[in-house]
Amino acid sequence: MAKKVVTGEVRLSWPELFEPKIAPGATVPKYSVMLLIPKTDEKTIKALRDAEKATAEEQKDKFGGKVPAKLRSIIRDGDGEDDNGEPWSERFPERAGHYFMTVTANERYKPGVVDAQLNPIIDPSEVYSGVYARVSLMPFAYNEQGNRGISFGLRNVQITRDGEPLGGQSSPEDDFEALDGADLI
Repeated sequence: MAKKVVTGEVRLSWPELFEPKIAPGATVPKYSVMLLIPKTDEKTIKALRDAEKATAEEQKDKFGGKVPAKLRSIIRDGDGEDDNGEPWSERFPERAGHYFMTVTANERYKPGVVDAQLNPIIDPSEVYSGVYARVSLMPFAYNEQGNRGISFGLRNVQITRDGEPLGGQSSPEDDFEALDGADLI
């Protein structure tokens, strides 16, 4: 049986944890979040890589009874390049110095979202790109349309602390100054 992995502290990006969304090209709504895992968190990276290896062996029936020499991994290097040879960190500077992976959960399996003291978080504004969290994941093997590999399903999220919002979103106060009546003419 695949073993659940609980990450160390990661940053969340693009969290969709309260309402499932349909991704471009998909037909089924899912909950999803991208995890930014610091490269210095060797314990989490080792746990993820070990889970990939163990799951490939445990679920080798998905691959015809033998683990393929090359399996796809959803864990990507933020200092690496995308499929077009462009550095990830040029478009997404927050990925530098991190591994990243996007994990999802079927709409039937809404992830639990709690704060550091395990109190349920109900307000979606408390979970934003840049917040810090721990995340529980379940590894699984897949073999679909010629793609074979190991992925991780999203289970639960524990928000640990606030972080600088990612994505360059500014507030109205940052963009404008207050106007008085004379300024509006």
